[in-house]
Amino acid sequence: MSVNQQAHAGPPYGQPQPGYQGYQQPAYGGQSLPGAPQSQYGAYNGPMPGYQQPVPPQGSLRAPPTSGAPPPASGASHPSGHVAYSQFEHGDVQNGIPASAAPMQRPPASQPFLPGSAPTPVSQMSTFQQYGPPQASVQQLRNHMAGMTIGSTAASAPPPAGLGYASVPPVSGNFSATGSGLYTPSSASQGPPLTSVSQGLPLAQPPFPGQTIPTQRLPTQVPGFTPPPPSTGVGPSSYPPTTGAPRPPAMPGPPLPGQTVAGPPSSQPNHVSSPPPPSTMAGLHPGPPMSGLHGPPPPTHPPQPGYQMQQNGSFGQMRGPQPNYGGAYPGAPNYGSPPGPPPPPKRLDPDSIPSPIQVIEDDRNNRGSEPFVTGVRGQVPPLVTTNFMVKDQGNASPRYIRCTSYNIPCTSDMAKQSQVPLAAVIKPLATLPPEETLPYLVDHGESGPVRCNRCKAYMCPFMQFIEGGRRFQCCFCSCVTEVPPHYFQHLDHTGKRVDFYDRPELSLGSYEFLATVDYCKNNKFPSPPAFIFMIDVSYNAVKSGLVRLICEELKSLLDYLPREGNMEESAIRVGFVTYNKVLHFYNVKSSLAQPQMMVVSDVADMFVPLLDGFLVNVNESRTVIASLLDQIPEMFADTRETETVFAPVIQAGLEALKAAECAGKLFIFHTSLPIAEAPGKLKNRDDRKLINTDKEKTLFQPQTSFYSNLAKDCVAQGCCVDLFLFPNQYLDVATLGVVPYQTGGSIYKYAYFQLETDQYRFLNDLRRDVQKEVGFDAVMRVRTSTGIRATDFFGAFYMSNTTDVEMAGLDCDKTITVEFKHDDKLSEDSGALLQCALLYTSCAGQRRLRIHNLSLNCCTQLADLYRNCETDTLINYLAKYAYRGVLSSPVKTVRDALINQCAQILACYRKNCASPSSAGQLILPECMKLLPVYLNCVLKSDVLQPGPEVTTDDRAYIRQLVTSMDVAETNVFFYPRLLPLTKADVDSDSLPAAIRNSEERLSKGDIYLLENGLNIFVWVGVNVQQGLIQNLFGVSSFSQISNALSTLPVLENPFSKKVRSIVDMLQGQRSRYMKLIIVKQEDKLEMLFKHFLVEDKSLSGGASYVDFLCHMHKEIRQLLS
Repeated sequence: MSVNQQAHAGPPYGQPQPGYQGYQQPAYGGQSLPGAPQSQYGAYNGPMPGYQQPVPPQGSLRAPPTSGAPPPASGASHPSGHVAYSQFEHGDVQNGIPASAAPMQRPPASQPFLPGSAPTPVSQMSTFQQYGPPQASVQQLRNHMAGMTIGSTAASAPPPAGLGYASVPPVSGNFSATGSGLYTPSSASQGPPLTSVSQGLPLAQPPFPGQTIPTQRLPTQVPGFTPPPPSTGVGPSSYPPTTGAPRPPAMPGPPLPGQTVAGPPSSQPNHVSSPPPPSTMAGLHPGPPMSGLHGPPPPTHPPQPGYQMQQNGSFGQMRGPQPNYGGAYPGAPNYGSPPGPPPPPKRLDPDSIPSPIQVIEDDRNNRGSEPFVTGVRGQVPPLVTTNFMVKDQGNASPRYIRCTSYNIPCTSDMAKQSQVPLAAVIKPLATLPPEETLPYLVDHGESGPVRCNRCKAYMCPFMQFIEGGRRFQCCFCSCVTEVPPHYFQHLDHTGKRVDFYDRPELSLGSYEFLATVDYCKNNKFPSPPAFIFMIDVSYNAVKSGLVRLICEELKSLLDYLPREGNMEESAIRVGFVTYNKVLHFYNVKSSLAQPQMMVVSDVADMFVPLLDGFLVNVNESRTVIASLLDQIPEMFADTRETETVFAPVIQAGLEALKAAECAGKLFIFHTSLPIAEAPGKLKNRDDRKLINTDKEKTLFQPQTSFYSNLAKDCVAQGCCVDLFLFPNQYLDVATLGVVPYQTGGSIYKYAYFQLETDQYRFLNDLRRDVQKEVGFDAVMRVRTSTGIRATDFFGAFYMSNTTDVEMAGLDCDKTITVEFKHDDKLSEDSGALLQCALLYTSCAGQRRLRIHNLSLNCCTQLADLYRNCETDTLINYLAKYAYRGVLSSPVKTVRDALINQCAQILACYRKNCASPSSAGQLILPECMKLLPVYLNCVLKSDVLQPGPEVTTDDRAYIRQLVTSMDVAETNVFFYPRLLPLTKADVDSDSLPAAIRNSEERLSKGDIYLLENGLNIFVWVGVNVQQGLIQNLFGVSSFSQISNALSTLPVLENPFSKKVRSIVDMLQGQRSRYMKLIIVKQEDKLEMLFKHFLVEDKSLSGGASYVDFLCHMHKEIRQLLS
């Protein structure tokens, strides 16, 4: 494969790589690919006799009138206006993107290239002279480009000097003579490396425009890839210093036009909470400068010879003398020839290492057009970034479950040897696209669902009927159970029941059962749930305009509470509380002329002062509620109370739900650290001096166990808490977040909330949060077939035993990640099975069981394991594992453990599956070739490597956010999507092709959009044509563009419409509303933007992709030797 058209790898992962340019990549997310047929599959063979058609999800969103969006059909994806997002600079991705599946077909190794497809070789010698005729035969050149091992002699393509972590020239003899490091995809079954192309071949050159290069499905080897020798002092200890290069000074200056002088920076990223700037600085605060800012700085060390900063656009197809690429290796011996003068060091070509963009694009092209049919065991789905349709034929859709590997080792020894974690990321209530059928609801009457007598697994497509259909053998524990008389059916000649296709539980991977009274608390059916809105009315909340904004929005939003598919109105009742140091309850009974307020000032012993009239039906009490919402902002308009309580607010909501004997959700709007005298009172313990010490973990832990005990009581009652935070200073998210986290709720954070810039984002988040589908009082259990069992769980939930995951609420965006371990041998014949059963109460008060089944293959050969992994899911698991690790271990220990585990995974592949080749080559499994780049993104994230401007609250917030993210969300959060807006085709619906996340990919004459699920940055180069600036921003010059814009102006021209439609499309794919930040090149905000160019070095000391790849190669070589 051409070294720069990488062979297909697993799904993209978290972070960007240092610039790889020259790829037009399709954007990623759920957008439809032009030309992909939208095949319409109706319901499963139409509605079947014997079970109800699914009712659309209870939570189907209906946009409030204020949003201006028409209500989507039930079950439709939420209108872009409803994407809620919290404020973190990294984001959740909504809508799952399937992982790379069955290997894409590649031409065989020996297949010749298309005529003219091989790029002209340009020698990379220090003299830059071009060799005349290529010394290698044309066939060799073709092989080289098609992805063969490139063995270059030291003189031609020496290994990179000091790329990684030290810039000392290597000691001679350290690099192998053959193939000093190439990046060759090789498949496990491949024979010895093919012809090695010697001498002046370029490491990699982008193909000519429009040219396709056949790539090969071989394991990937990185060309020119030899790590710095051990002598360079690159031990684990020298791996990216945690402190990082000194930050460039904050560059004060006169405010740019349109920039506010005082007040918080309007362009604060979505999760950042740095202090507001003093009035002297234009829109930038000193102190912790813009949070989330750690972007690659201009190099602060003197450039090494041959290393000048790369100019924009320096990647054309014919490279002449390149600023960044020197000639041969200094000091490396010229094997077999007299040593010459040492040329300057050579940098690894970023275009020659695996590109996430290329992998995403290839998967889209190969797998985006066909529906993914789930009938076959152990199929790897398309990547999460590919837009595809799922047809359920017996295994759950990848939108519900994704695994780290679809072919798992038969023995625990083999699993330990590979170090590949076996895990599933489960999203039980995931939203499906409109063209896919919702799970059918099956009602077996009073007898309830049919289950195995011994392990209690639910009837599913893998159960085996025997004795003419009178008994069935459990596929999980092999126990034989009598078939109840009402469920009996004859078998056909193949042993299948004749009603196989009429019963969802026998023919589909996902379905629901109506639960009987035995599945309910206290053996009685539940009441419909309630929503309680609890509003902080302290001085800050009132003064900022927040209280008035919330009250205005609730007037219309209450008409859009979730309801069961065909119901006229929602069954959910509502209640209202306001609070500062005391709590105010409101009686809004429909018979009252005016609402009544009752104050509870004894916050140490919380009780609810009224039962009747607190929780009401919206339609019955509409006028009283409207009157209350009008009065609240006036009542507290002159408040001087600055202190707040917090724990008593949750206790009050909990007591109200207990009294009403129902589950429900508390929506709490809170502004400050609760320092008033009350249970759960907190102190300010923020201490940046703890960073990089053994005590750093305390910053992520709650200060008191009070909230954990409160969370336990909430879960027992089915009381879920969603928390909206509006901090102007330290708030202790690590402690306040305990209850939302353990009850299955969400946290949204709007630092330095300002009405004009933040209200749109907050209202969108609130609308979506109130309207989305949610199950209450939920319990989830994962059963597995004999041989493996679920041992570890990650996510927002509470566990009182080792098997049941309990959630007071579970919404359509939350995932639970489950890790499996062997407890016996597995067999290749029978494979392995998982069954996830979720018991929950719907928003209408109906008790249901949702079942998802998945069958996996088992293998005795490591090569089969490595061929069926899903890198995106692997990174999702590793990030969650690491983010939990910081609670109990120093951050450095967690980072080192991650690097070590990934090095072991890759070393095991190299040792057991790759064909023999020189140690100087880095060989990666085809489906894991993006593991290094994505892992580096996780290592550089704010939780594991914070820059000086990231606050303790930001880190705690992100840590909790990532723990519940699905695979699509972690994918774009760690490796953001970067789109060149100026290349967008205004006449088509498609997105412009994405580019790699590196500064050297940006051109001064273009405008780019970068999204990570929490923020959308629009970066404007200094040389952008005046006409484009006029069309997009409505101003006549670059200097007049305002950084304070929170939305793009609505202008009537094709470019403005196209860019706004792209922004709306991206907002619609994410579960939170992303904050829009305008960044002008060479402006102070650019540092924040560069933090997300994840292939580059970060200000906080994170390695660039190229350097990290060298570091990983060195770690792998150490393990192998």
